[in-house]
Amino acid sequence: MFFSKDPHRTKTSLSELIFGSDENPGIFKQLRALLKKTGEVFAEVSAPLNLQEFVEKPEYREMSGDKLAPILRRELIVQINRHRQSITGPILKSPEELNENILTNERLRTYMEHYAQTRKVPQWKVHKEANGYLNEIAAKYRIAMVRLLAGAVKWLTTTMFDGYTLSTEELNKLKVMSRRGPLILVPCHKSHIDYLILSYLLFVHNMPCPHIAAGKNLSFWPMGPIFRGAGAFFIRRTFKGAVLYSKVFAEYVHKLLEEGFNIEFFIEGGRSRTGKLLQPKLGLLSLILNAFKDGACEDLIFAPVFIGYDRVLEESSYLHELEGGQKKPESLSQMISARKFLKKRYGRIYIRFHETFSLNDYMAQTGLHIRDMSPKEQNTLCRSIGYMLLNCIDKVSVITPHAVVAAALLNCSRQRFSYDYFFSEFETYMNYLVFQKMNLADTLLIDPAHAARAAFDSYLQGKLIEKISEQGENASEPLFKVNDNKRVLLEYYKNNCVVAFTPAAFTALAILDRDAFQFSVSGLYETYSFLQNFFKYEFAYDMEKSPEHSVQENIKAFVSDAILMPHPTLQDTYNLTSVGFRKLRLFADFLKAYFESYRVVLNFLMKHSRDEGEVRDKVKKIQELGSKMYKRKEIDRAEALSVINFKNASDFFSSKGVRGSEDAEKIELYMNVIRKYLNHLP
Repeated sequence: MFFSKDPHRTKTSLSELIFGSDENPGIFKQLRALLKKTGEVFAEVSAPLNLQEFVEKPEYREMSGDKLAPILRRELIVQINRHRQSITGPILKSPEELNENILTNERLRTYMEHYAQTRKVPQWKVHKEANGYLNEIAAKYRIAMVRLLAGAVKWLTTTMFDGYTLSTEELNKLKVMSRRGPLILVPCHKSHIDYLILSYLLFVHNMPCPHIAAGKNLSFWPMGPIFRGAGAFFIRRTFKGAVLYSKVFAEYVHKLLEEGFNIEFFIEGGRSRTGKLLQPKLGLLSLILNAFKDGACEDLIFAPVFIGYDRVLEESSYLHELEGGQKKPESLSQMISARKFLKKRYGRIYIRFHETFSLNDYMAQTGLHIRDMSPKEQNTLCRSIGYMLLNCIDKVSVITPHAVVAAALLNCSRQRFSYDYFFSEFETYMNYLVFQKMNLADTLLIDPAHAARAAFDSYLQGKLIEKISEQGENASEPLFKVNDNKRVLLEYYKNNCVVAFTPAAFTALAILDRDAFQFSVSGLYETYSFLQNFFKYEFAYDMEKSPEHSVQENIKAFVSDAILMPHPTLQDTYNLTSVGFRKLRLFADFLKAYFESYRVVLNFLMKHSRDEGEVRDKVKKIQELGSKMYKRKEIDRAEALSVINFKNASDFFSSKGVRGSEDAEKIELYMNVIRKYLNHLP
């Protein structure tokens, strides 16, 4: 029975001495809770313990009842305490007490002594510097601040959004697993709303709010103190040159896990400006694994989380950055200017929890032992877990009407189109998604036609698409076109579902590359593998699926939509239908903007030597070249001018030894490949 979900504190207050604690309240405190805080009084039943199975355990069989009783009692108390901690969180220490525990632990003291000796500075100065870093980093968790933010988020979800979609079954499983060890919550990162909505949902469903790793840029007044009070701890963008800071930060993470706090961090690092998952940033994950290796906790429970939106609040700033503008630092003035967003509505928020996995279970399955690993082996483990977390998030991603509509609009084979023509392409995508049993938003499941119309009208109202004066084939049917200045923003929403279509795009382009209406499936595998490798910096692939498996899955989907027909006599052979050619191009078109981005980068590399300019200047120059190519109609898609695409392309070509005009032969080779594939696209 719980009369409050407030965490316990190490120090007993005067009111607790008089009226009792939340765990053991006096009669007056019970009555007050029942009368004034009815929403916070609840009961939960812990997992049953089978007495017969307990006494028959090998180590207990020969014991008498007198000896078994205290063992059983201890086991029940441990279970109840773990259950309680999964609701209230661990006992809270004051910030001063927590800091003192960290600064006086043996590991950090030894390190600071060595640091002082090697730099020839007094130990008290090193201690003061470390204490300053802790004050910069540490959260100051206060339940009153959590309640304040919970009220604000509740208002936000009803005022600016049409509520949220959540699986309580998934959340309940998460709650049960949290009794085994600290939860490491790993959501994708699309908006500043992410950490607010996740903490809010955990709080209202009787789970403790996690300690959240937030960028130091969010520590500005007044939001910094508010976020600290709700569990945020702040991390610098880089640890370069700050060896003492990095050690203090690592010890802080170790202490959080040692105390039993849940931790939330974003595996992508920052917010995705592209709409798709970014490559994993492994720094904090590596620190968490190090803490586990050093005995901070018995187990780690990883919980991948998908958080998605019909539309995001930051779409205008994302558009600005993707077009090459500088990111504006978070500030009070920026927060005040955000009031204009309160007048808009942004659809629904979607939250899905992938099945958690225990690090101990993972190690047992793979036969690994982290405590025996060399640094290189541990880095490999860290990278494997990072990509596994991305794959898990992708698997529970919810595909929204706005995402599918954006894809159909951008990939439309006509510049001017009627609604009926657009809807026919939308249906092609929907047929594929339904066949592949993708996670669709409720609105797409219940009434896809109505959902498509609503999203289409939303884009029309936001001027992402425009109605034009000409009439369609039917005199009463207007024509529409995509606003060229807003294609980049539509690309963001298209990318919300691109991971679902990437295998189809690779397979479709592999078929088109056969340049025949009859083909063998085995002839597609090589092209599929090449494309997968070519775009490895763009998409996080499901590594459990081989190219052969993915191709076979997509062939079945294409057959179900009459794009392909199995050959009546030849095994493993298919014929392309008359409507199939257009539909294959519709799928392959997901890749066109990426090919054009990579083409721009190759043109730049052909004209500039390896040692020319800094990386930042290089990207800016690539974008300038891309803009010229777009104006000269050498590339078709405005969304191909994405700064992030250019960075990914540069990284890919650099990994292949293509870094400048000195690599002309390789540049020409890749240029021919891109030309070949672009010839198959509309």
